[in-house]
Amino acid sequence: MHSSGLPGRGGSVLIFLILLMVAPVVGAQKLPDFTGIVEEHGPSVVNISTTQKTPAEGTGRVPPQFEGTPFEDFFKRFFGEQGPQPERETQSLGSGVIISADGYIVTNAHVVKNASEIVVQLTDRRQMEAELVGRDATIDIALLKVDADNLPTAQMGDPEEVSVGEWVVAIGSPFGFENSVTAGIVSAKGRSLPSDNYTNFIQTDVAVNPGNSGGPLFNLDGEVVGINAQIYSKSGGFMGLSFAIPIDVAMDAVDQIKEHGEVRRGWLGVYIQDVSSDLAESFGMDKPTGALVARVIEGGPADKAGLQSGDVVIAVDGEEIRTAGDLPPKIGQLKPGSEATLTVVREGEERRISVTVGARDERQMAADEETGPSKVLGMQVRPVPADIRKELGLPADRGVQVTEVVGGAAASAGVRKGDVILKLANRAVTGPKQLAELVEGLPSGRVTPMLVRRGEGALFLPIQIP
Repeated sequence: MHSSGLPGRGGSVLIFLILLMVAPVVGAQKLPDFTGIVEEHGPSVVNISTTQKTPAEGTGRVPPQFEGTPFEDFFKRFFGEQGPQPERETQSLGSGVIISADGYIVTNAHVVKNASEIVVQLTDRRQMEAELVGRDATIDIALLKVDADNLPTAQMGDPEEVSVGEWVVAIGSPFGFENSVTAGIVSAKGRSLPSDNYTNFIQTDVAVNPGNSGGPLFNLDGEVVGINAQIYSKSGGFMGLSFAIPIDVAMDAVDQIKEHGEVRRGWLGVYIQDVSSDLAESFGMDKPTGALVARVIEGGPADKAGLQSGDVVIAVDGEEIRTAGDLPPKIGQLKPGSEATLTVVREGEERRISVTVGARDERQMAADEETGPSKVLGMQVRPVPADIRKELGLPADRGVQVTEVVGGAAASAGVRKGDVILKLANRAVTGPKQLAELVEGLPSGRVTPMLVRRGEGALFLPIQIP
Protein backbone atom coordinates (compact mmCIF):
# COMPACT_ATOMS: atom_id res chain seq x y z
CA MET A 1 0.00 0.00 0.00
CA HIS A 2 1.27 3.46 -0.90
CA SER A 3 0.19 5.89 1.76
CA SER A 4 1.57 8.86 -0.19
CA GLY A 5 -1.25 8.67 -2.75
CA LEU A 6 1.25 8.61 -5.65
CA PRO A 7 0.91 5.90 -8.32
CA GLY A 8 3.03 2.81 -7.96
CA ARG A 9 5.77 1.72 -10.33
CA GLY A 10 3.32 0.03 -12.65
CA GLY A 11 1.18 3.15 -12.78
CA SER A 12 4.20 5.34 -13.51
CA VAL A 13 5.21 3.15 -16.43
CA LEU A 14 1.64 3.29 -17.79
CA ILE A 15 1.56 7.10 -17.57
CA PHE A 16 4.97 7.31 -19.29
CA LEU A 17 3.79 5.10 -22.15
CA ILE A 18 0.65 7.19 -22.60
CA LEU A 19 2.69 10.42 -22.72
CA LEU A 20 5.12 8.82 -25.17
CA MET A 21 2.25 7.96 -27.51
CA VAL A 22 0.54 11.34 -27.17
CA ALA A 23 3.64 13.54 -27.52
CA PRO A 24 4.31 12.85 -31.21
CA VAL A 25 0.64 13.44 -32.02
CA VAL A 26 0.66 16.79 -30.24
CA GLY A 27 3.90 17.77 -31.99
CA ALA A 28 2.59 16.67 -35.39
CA GLN A 29 -0.52 18.82 -35.01
CA LYS A 30 1.67 21.93 -34.86
CA LEU A 31 3.10 21.35 -38.33
CA PRO A 32 0.88 22.19 -41.32
CA ASP A 33 0.09 19.75 -44.10
CA PHE A 34 0.63 21.30 -47.54
CA THR A 35 -0.61 18.39 -49.64
CA GLY A 36 -4.12 19.81 -50.01
CA ILE A 37 -2.78 23.14 -51.28
CA VAL A 38 -0.52 21.45 -53.81
CA GLU A 39 -3.22 19.06 -55.09
CA GLU A 40 -5.94 21.70 -55.39
CA HIS A 41 -4.00 24.77 -56.48
CA GLY A 42 -0.78 23.39 -57.95
CA PRO A 43 -2.31 23.02 -61.46
CA SER A 44 -2.74 26.81 -61.63
CA VAL A 45 1.06 27.23 -61.59
CA VAL A 46 2.84 27.16 -64.95
CA ASN A 47 6.39 26.88 -66.20
CA ILE A 48 7.49 29.71 -68.52
CA SER A 49 10.35 29.39 -71.00
CA THR A 50 11.48 32.31 -73.13
CA THR A 51 13.85 32.97 -75.99
CA GLN A 52 15.67 36.31 -76.19
CA LYS A 53 17.82 37.78 -78.91
CA THR A 54 20.71 39.76 -77.47
CA PRO A 55 23.83 41.35 -79.01
CA ALA A 56 26.93 39.21 -78.81
CA GLU A 57 29.40 40.30 -76.14
CA GLY A 58 32.53 42.15 -77.08
CA THR A 59 33.21 45.04 -79.44
CA GLY A 60 33.90 43.56 -82.83
CA ARG A 61 37.56 42.93 -83.52
CA VAL A 62 38.74 43.65 -79.97
CA PRO A 63 38.65 40.44 -77.90
CA PRO A 64 36.55 41.02 -74.76
CA GLN A 65 39.40 40.11 -72.40
CA PHE A 66 41.52 42.95 -73.80
CA GLU A 67 38.89 45.71 -73.67
CA GLY A 68 39.80 48.45 -71.23
CA THR A 69 43.48 47.45 -71.25
CA PRO A 70 46.47 49.00 -73.06
CA PHE A 71 46.09 46.25 -75.71
CA GLU A 72 42.71 47.68 -76.83
CA ASP A 73 44.38 50.36 -78.96
CA PHE A 74 46.67 47.71 -80.47
CA PHE A 75 43.75 45.62 -81.73
CA LYS A 76 41.91 48.69 -83.04
CA ARG A 77 45.01 49.93 -84.86
CA PHE A 78 45.79 46.66 -86.62
CA PHE A 79 42.34 45.12 -87.01
CA GLY A 80 40.10 48.16 -87.32
CA GLU A 81 37.19 49.52 -85.31
CA GLN A 82 34.19 47.47 -84.31
CA GLY A 83 31.59 46.45 -86.87
CA PRO A 84 27.95 45.34 -86.65
CA GLN A 85 27.41 42.87 -83.85
CA PRO A 86 25.60 39.59 -84.54
CA GLU A 87 22.68 38.64 -82.34
CA ARG A 88 22.65 35.46 -80.29
CA GLU A 89 19.69 33.58 -78.87
CA THR A 90 19.47 32.84 -75.16
CA GLN A 91 16.86 30.89 -73.21
CA SER A 92 15.59 31.51 -69.72
CA LEU A 93 13.09 29.93 -67.37
CA GLY A 94 10.54 31.28 -64.94
CA SER A 95 7.17 30.58 -63.39
CA GLY A 96 3.69 32.06 -63.50
CA VAL A 97 0.18 31.66 -62.14
CA ILE A 98 -3.11 31.44 -64.05
CA ILE A 99 -5.54 34.09 -62.81
CA SER A 100 -8.48 33.46 -65.16
CA ALA A 101 -9.90 30.38 -66.91
CA ASP A 102 -9.67 32.10 -70.30
CA GLY A 103 -5.88 32.17 -70.20
CA TYR A 104 -4.52 35.24 -68.38
CA ILE A 105 -1.26 34.52 -66.56
CA VAL A 106 0.76 36.69 -64.15
CA THR A 107 4.54 36.51 -63.94
CA ASN A 108 7.52 38.82 -63.37
CA ALA A 109 8.44 41.43 -65.97
CA HIS A 110 12.08 40.34 -65.89
CA VAL A 111 11.08 36.77 -66.81
CA VAL A 112 9.79 37.91 -70.22
CA LYS A 113 12.03 40.92 -70.82
CA ASN A 114 13.14 41.18 -74.47
CA ALA A 115 11.53 37.80 -75.19
CA SER A 116 11.00 36.96 -78.85
CA GLU A 117 9.11 33.80 -77.92
CA ILE A 118 7.22 32.82 -74.74
CA VAL A 119 6.08 29.24 -74.15
CA VAL A 120 3.87 28.24 -71.21
CA GLN A 121 3.71 24.66 -69.96
CA LEU A 122 0.90 23.41 -67.70
CA THR A 123 1.14 20.65 -65.12
CA ASP A 124 -0.61 18.28 -67.56
CA ARG A 125 2.37 18.80 -69.95
CA ARG A 126 0.41 20.89 -72.45
CA GLN A 127 2.50 23.63 -74.05
CA MET A 128 1.10 26.87 -75.45
CA GLU A 129 2.66 29.94 -76.99
CA ALA A 130 1.83 33.03 -74.94
CA GLU A 131 1.29 36.64 -75.95
CA LEU A 132 2.70 39.45 -73.83
CA VAL A 133 -0.26 41.69 -73.01
CA GLY A 134 1.84 44.19 -71.09
CA ARG A 135 4.54 44.57 -68.47
CA ASP A 136 5.42 47.00 -65.72
CA ALA A 137 9.16 46.93 -65.05
CA THR A 138 8.80 49.33 -62.13
CA ILE A 139 7.18 46.72 -59.88
CA ASP A 140 8.32 43.75 -62.00
CA ILE A 141 4.92 42.42 -63.11
CA ALA A 142 3.89 41.14 -66.55
CA LEU A 143 0.58 39.87 -67.93
CA LEU A 144 0.50 37.04 -70.48
CA LYS A 145 -2.37 35.52 -72.46
CA VAL A 146 -2.70 32.03 -73.94
CA ASP A 147 -5.46 30.89 -76.29
CA ALA A 148 -7.29 28.37 -74.07
CA ASP A 149 -10.43 27.89 -72.01
CA ASN A 150 -11.39 26.16 -68.77
CA LEU A 151 -7.90 26.46 -67.32
CA PRO A 152 -7.31 25.85 -63.58
CA THR A 153 -7.08 29.15 -61.74
CA ALA A 154 -5.70 30.38 -58.44
CA GLN A 155 -7.71 32.27 -55.85
CA MET A 156 -6.41 35.66 -54.74
CA GLY A 157 -5.92 36.44 -51.03
CA ASP A 158 -5.46 39.59 -48.97
CA PRO A 159 -1.81 40.40 -48.12
CA GLU A 160 -3.00 42.71 -45.34
CA GLU A 161 -4.26 39.63 -43.51
CA VAL A 162 -0.86 37.94 -43.69
CA SER A 163 0.92 37.85 -40.32
CA VAL A 164 4.64 37.68 -39.66
CA GLY A 165 5.45 34.14 -38.55
CA GLU A 166 2.68 32.36 -40.45
CA TRP A 167 3.36 29.52 -42.88
CA VAL A 168 3.44 30.15 -46.63
CA VAL A 169 4.11 27.92 -49.66
CA ALA A 170 5.86 28.65 -52.97
CA ILE A 171 5.35 26.61 -56.14
CA GLY A 172 7.51 27.14 -59.21
CA SER A 173 10.30 25.84 -61.42
CA PRO A 174 13.65 26.51 -59.70
CA PHE A 175 16.52 25.74 -62.09
CA GLY A 176 13.90 24.24 -64.41
CA PHE A 177 12.66 21.61 -61.92
CA GLU A 178 8.95 22.00 -62.68
CA ASN A 179 6.24 22.16 -60.01
CA SER A 180 8.67 22.24 -57.09
CA VAL A 181 7.10 23.01 -53.71
CA THR A 182 8.91 24.83 -50.90
CA ALA A 183 7.56 26.20 -47.62
CA GLY A 184 8.54 28.55 -44.83
CA ILE A 185 7.27 31.45 -42.80
CA VAL A 186 6.69 35.14 -43.38
CA SER A 187 9.79 36.87 -42.02
CA ALA A 188 8.65 40.48 -42.41
CA LYS A 189 6.11 42.69 -44.18
CA GLY A 190 6.45 46.04 -45.88
CA ARG A 191 10.11 45.44 -46.69
CA SER A 192 11.59 48.00 -49.11
CA LEU A 193 14.63 47.22 -51.25
CA PRO A 194 17.10 49.74 -52.74
CA SER A 195 16.34 48.61 -56.30
CA ASP A 196 12.53 48.81 -55.99
CA ASN A 197 10.97 52.12 -54.96
CA TYR A 198 7.33 51.25 -55.60
CA THR A 199 6.97 47.92 -53.82
CA ASN A 200 6.87 46.99 -50.13
CA PHE A 201 7.72 43.30 -50.30
CA ILE A 202 6.63 40.32 -48.23
CA GLN A 203 9.87 38.83 -46.92
CA THR A 204 9.95 35.07 -46.30
CA ASP A 205 12.44 32.30 -45.62
CA VAL A 206 10.82 30.10 -48.29
CA ALA A 207 13.47 28.56 -50.55
CA VAL A 208 13.29 30.56 -53.80
CA ASN A 209 15.87 30.15 -56.57
CA PRO A 210 16.32 31.21 -60.22
CA GLY A 211 13.29 29.84 -62.06
CA ASN A 212 10.90 30.51 -59.15
CA SER A 213 10.51 34.10 -60.37
CA GLY A 214 6.90 34.91 -61.21
CA GLY A 215 5.47 31.96 -59.29
CA PRO A 216 2.82 32.33 -56.57
CA LEU A 217 3.19 32.46 -52.81
CA PHE A 218 0.22 30.73 -51.13
CA ASN A 219 -1.13 31.04 -47.58
CA LEU A 220 -2.50 27.99 -45.77
CA ASP A 221 -5.98 28.67 -47.17
CA GLY A 222 -4.61 28.10 -50.66
CA GLU A 223 -4.88 31.79 -51.59
CA VAL A 224 -2.18 33.64 -53.50
CA VAL A 225 -0.81 36.42 -51.31
CA GLY A 226 2.27 37.29 -53.35
CA ILE A 227 4.31 36.81 -56.53
CA ASN A 228 7.85 35.58 -55.83
CA ALA A 229 10.25 38.07 -57.35
CA GLN A 230 13.65 38.33 -55.72
CA ILE A 231 16.19 36.75 -53.42
CA TYR A 232 19.04 38.29 -51.48
CA SER A 233 22.16 36.25 -52.08
CA LYS A 234 25.93 36.50 -52.23
CA SER A 235 26.19 33.15 -53.99
CA GLY A 236 23.46 33.46 -56.64
CA GLY A 237 21.41 30.78 -54.85
CA PHE A 238 18.99 30.81 -51.94
CA MET A 239 20.43 32.03 -48.62
CA GLY A 240 17.30 32.35 -46.48
CA LEU A 241 15.93 35.66 -47.76
CA SER A 242 13.25 35.80 -50.45
CA PHE A 243 10.83 38.55 -51.40
CA ALA A 244 7.35 38.46 -52.92
CA ILE A 245 5.30 41.26 -54.47
CA PRO A 246 2.01 41.57 -52.52
CA ILE A 247 -0.76 40.23 -54.73
CA ASP A 248 -2.92 43.36 -54.38
CA VAL A 249 -0.06 45.43 -55.84
CA ALA A 250 0.39 42.91 -58.64
CA MET A 251 -3.34 42.75 -59.46
CA ASP A 252 -3.65 46.53 -59.52
CA ALA A 253 -0.95 46.54 -62.21
CA VAL A 254 -2.75 43.73 -64.06
CA ASP A 255 -6.06 45.63 -64.06
CA GLN A 256 -4.37 48.76 -65.42
CA ILE A 257 -2.55 46.81 -68.12
CA LYS A 258 -5.88 45.32 -69.22
CA GLU A 259 -7.60 48.71 -69.22
CA HIS A 260 -4.88 51.07 -70.46
CA GLY A 261 -2.17 48.81 -71.83
CA GLU A 262 0.18 50.29 -69.26
CA VAL A 263 0.37 51.10 -65.56
CA ARG A 264 -0.38 54.68 -64.51
CA ARG A 265 0.81 55.58 -61.03
CA GLY A 266 1.10 58.71 -58.99
CA TRP A 267 4.30 60.75 -58.97
CA LEU A 268 5.54 63.43 -56.60
CA GLY A 269 8.77 64.54 -58.22
CA VAL A 270 11.21 64.32 -55.31
CA TYR A 271 14.39 62.49 -54.37
CA ILE A 272 14.26 61.24 -50.80
CA GLN A 273 16.38 59.55 -48.14
CA ASP A 274 15.96 58.10 -44.67
CA VAL A 275 16.23 60.27 -41.57
CA SER A 276 19.13 59.27 -39.30
CA SER A 277 19.24 60.05 -35.57
CA ASP A 278 21.65 62.92 -36.17
CA LEU A 279 19.49 64.37 -38.94
CA ALA A 280 16.37 64.05 -36.79
CA GLU A 281 18.08 66.05 -34.03
CA SER A 282 19.25 68.69 -36.50
CA PHE A 283 15.68 69.05 -37.83
CA GLY A 284 14.23 69.40 -34.32
CA MET A 285 12.46 66.02 -34.42
CA ASP A 286 11.91 63.75 -31.41
CA LYS A 287 12.79 60.57 -33.32
CA PRO A 288 14.17 59.52 -36.73
CA THR A 289 11.12 58.94 -38.88
CA GLY A 290 9.70 59.94 -42.25
CA ALA A 291 11.14 60.59 -45.71
CA LEU A 292 13.63 63.43 -46.02
CA VAL A 293 13.32 65.41 -49.27
CA ALA A 294 16.84 65.69 -50.67
CA ARG A 295 15.87 67.26 -53.99
CA VAL A 296 12.70 68.65 -55.57
CA ILE A 297 12.42 68.23 -59.34
CA GLU A 298 11.73 71.58 -60.94
CA GLY A 299 8.22 71.86 -62.34
CA GLY A 300 7.07 68.64 -60.69
CA PRO A 301 3.98 68.22 -58.47
CA ALA A 302 5.98 68.70 -55.25
CA ASP A 303 7.62 71.85 -56.62
CA LYS A 304 4.24 73.32 -57.61
CA ALA A 305 2.83 72.51 -54.15
CA GLY A 306 5.69 74.30 -52.38
CA LEU A 307 7.58 71.31 -51.02
CA GLN A 308 11.20 72.16 -50.25
CA SER A 309 14.49 70.37 -49.92
CA GLY A 310 14.91 69.62 -46.21
CA ASP A 311 11.22 68.93 -45.59
CA VAL A 312 10.52 65.60 -43.87
CA VAL A 313 7.32 63.88 -45.01
CA ILE A 314 5.86 62.03 -42.01
CA ALA A 315 2.34 61.25 -43.31
CA VAL A 316 0.27 61.07 -46.51
CA ASP A 317 -3.47 61.55 -46.08
CA GLY A 318 -3.03 60.81 -42.39
CA GLU A 319 -1.16 57.51 -42.92
CA GLU A 320 2.23 57.45 -41.22
CA ILE A 321 5.42 57.43 -43.30
CA ARG A 322 8.06 55.79 -41.12
CA THR A 323 10.89 55.42 -43.63
CA ALA A 324 11.80 56.79 -47.05
CA GLY A 325 10.77 53.44 -48.54
CA ASP A 326 7.17 53.97 -47.40
CA LEU A 327 6.60 57.10 -49.49
CA PRO A 328 6.92 55.95 -53.16
CA PRO A 329 4.44 53.03 -52.85
CA LYS A 330 1.95 55.26 -51.08
CA ILE A 331 2.15 57.98 -53.73
CA GLY A 332 2.34 55.42 -56.54
CA GLN A 333 -1.04 53.91 -55.66
CA LEU A 334 -2.77 57.31 -55.89
CA LYS A 335 -4.44 58.22 -59.16
CA PRO A 336 -2.75 60.96 -61.19
CA GLY A 337 -4.70 64.18 -60.79
CA SER A 338 -5.99 63.32 -57.32
CA GLU A 339 -5.34 65.51 -54.29
CA ALA A 340 -3.17 64.34 -51.40
CA THR A 341 -2.33 65.98 -48.10
CA LEU A 342 1.28 65.69 -46.99
CA THR A 343 2.21 66.20 -43.34
CA VAL A 344 5.77 67.52 -43.26
CA VAL A 345 8.22 68.75 -40.66
CA ARG A 346 9.84 72.02 -41.67
CA GLU A 347 12.16 73.90 -39.30
CA GLY A 348 10.90 71.83 -36.38
CA GLU A 349 7.20 72.50 -37.01
CA GLU A 350 4.54 70.30 -38.59
CA ARG A 351 2.80 71.62 -41.68
CA ARG A 352 0.17 70.24 -44.02
CA ILE A 353 0.70 70.72 -47.73
CA SER A 354 -1.90 69.88 -50.38
CA VAL A 355 -0.44 68.48 -53.58
CA THR A 356 -2.00 67.44 -56.89
CA VAL A 357 -0.46 64.06 -57.66
CA GLY A 358 1.20 63.90 -61.06
CA ALA A 359 1.51 61.00 -63.49
CA ARG A 360 4.77 59.11 -63.54
CA ASP A 361 6.10 59.66 -67.06
CA GLU A 362 8.63 56.90 -67.77
CA ARG A 363 10.46 59.01 -70.34
CA GLN A 364 10.69 61.97 -67.99
CA MET A 365 11.77 59.73 -65.14
CA ALA A 366 14.49 58.26 -67.33
CA ALA A 367 15.75 61.76 -68.05
CA ASP A 368 15.64 62.63 -64.34
CA GLU A 369 17.54 59.47 -63.47
CA GLU A 370 20.33 60.48 -65.81
CA THR A 371 20.79 63.72 -63.87
CA GLY A 372 19.98 62.44 -60.38
CA PRO A 373 21.24 59.69 -58.09
CA SER A 374 20.45 56.03 -58.76
CA LYS A 375 20.98 52.86 -56.72
CA VAL A 376 22.32 49.66 -58.24
CA LEU A 377 24.35 46.69 -56.97
CA GLY A 378 24.31 48.02 -53.42
CA MET A 379 25.75 51.42 -54.31
CA GLN A 380 24.45 54.84 -55.22
CA VAL A 381 25.79 56.35 -58.43
CA ARG A 382 25.39 59.59 -60.35
CA PRO A 383 26.68 61.10 -63.60
CA VAL A 384 30.30 62.18 -63.27
CA PRO A 385 30.43 65.88 -62.24
CA ALA A 386 31.88 68.21 -64.86
CA ASP A 387 34.97 69.15 -62.82
CA ILE A 388 35.90 65.51 -62.15
CA ARG A 389 35.16 64.57 -65.76
CA LYS A 390 37.54 67.30 -66.92
CA GLU A 391 40.19 66.28 -64.40
CA LEU A 392 40.08 62.64 -65.54
CA GLY A 393 39.83 63.52 -69.21
CA LEU A 394 36.58 61.58 -69.72
CA PRO A 395 34.20 62.17 -72.63
CA ALA A 396 30.74 63.53 -71.86
CA ASP A 397 29.01 60.15 -72.24
CA ARG A 398 31.39 57.97 -70.25
CA GLY A 399 31.22 56.72 -66.67
CA VAL A 400 29.27 57.14 -63.44
CA GLN A 401 30.57 58.17 -60.03
CA VAL A 402 29.91 56.15 -56.85
CA THR A 403 28.53 58.47 -54.16
CA GLU A 404 27.74 55.81 -51.55
CA VAL A 405 28.33 52.11 -50.96
CA VAL A 406 25.51 50.66 -48.86
CA GLY A 407 26.47 46.98 -49.02
CA GLY A 408 25.68 44.00 -51.22
CA ALA A 409 27.66 43.18 -54.34
CA ALA A 410 29.49 46.52 -54.51
CA ALA A 411 30.83 46.25 -50.97
CA SER A 412 31.90 42.63 -51.49
CA ALA A 413 33.78 43.59 -54.65
CA GLY A 414 35.67 46.41 -52.93
CA VAL A 415 33.97 49.36 -54.61
CA ARG A 416 34.67 52.63 -52.81
CA LYS A 417 32.92 55.97 -52.57
CA GLY A 418 34.36 58.27 -55.24
CA ASP A 419 35.19 55.49 -57.72
CA VAL A 420 34.26 56.21 -61.34
CA ILE A 421 32.84 53.15 -63.08
CA LEU A 422 33.90 53.01 -66.72
CA LYS A 423 32.92 49.50 -67.82
CA LEU A 424 30.86 46.53 -66.71
CA ALA A 425 31.15 43.14 -68.40
CA ASN A 426 33.44 44.77 -71.00
CA ARG A 427 30.75 47.25 -72.00
CA ALA A 428 31.10 51.00 -71.66
CA VAL A 429 29.04 52.63 -68.91
CA THR A 430 27.36 55.85 -70.06
CA GLY A 431 24.99 56.76 -67.22
CA PRO A 432 23.12 55.54 -64.11
CA LYS A 433 20.09 54.25 -66.02
CA GLN A 434 22.20 52.49 -68.62
CA LEU A 435 24.28 50.86 -65.86
CA ALA A 436 21.11 49.50 -64.24
CA GLU A 437 20.01 48.12 -67.62
CA LEU A 438 23.40 46.44 -68.11
CA VAL A 439 23.09 44.79 -64.70
CA GLU A 440 19.55 43.62 -65.40
CA GLY A 441 20.67 42.00 -68.64
CA LEU A 442 23.43 39.92 -67.04
CA PRO A 443 22.86 36.38 -65.71
CA SER A 444 22.18 36.10 -61.98
CA GLY A 445 25.11 34.85 -59.94
CA ARG A 446 27.65 35.64 -62.64
CA VAL A 447 30.97 37.20 -61.60
CA THR A 448 31.85 39.90 -64.12
CA PRO A 449 34.68 42.46 -64.39
CA MET A 450 34.02 46.08 -63.51
CA LEU A 451 36.56 48.68 -64.64
CA VAL A 452 36.84 51.62 -62.23
CA ARG A 453 38.97 54.75 -62.17
CA ARG A 454 40.32 55.42 -58.70
CA GLY A 455 42.42 58.55 -58.37
CA GLU A 456 45.22 58.44 -60.93
CA GLY A 457 44.93 54.70 -61.49
CA ALA A 458 42.44 52.23 -62.90
CA LEU A 459 41.64 48.68 -61.85
CA PHE A 460 39.26 45.84 -62.54
CA LEU A 461 37.05 44.57 -59.71
CA PRO A 462 35.22 41.21 -59.84
CA ILE A 463 31.57 41.86 -58.99
CA GLN A 464 28.87 39.22 -58.63
CA ILE A 465 25.50 39.99 -60.19
CA PRO A 466 22.80 39.44 -57.53
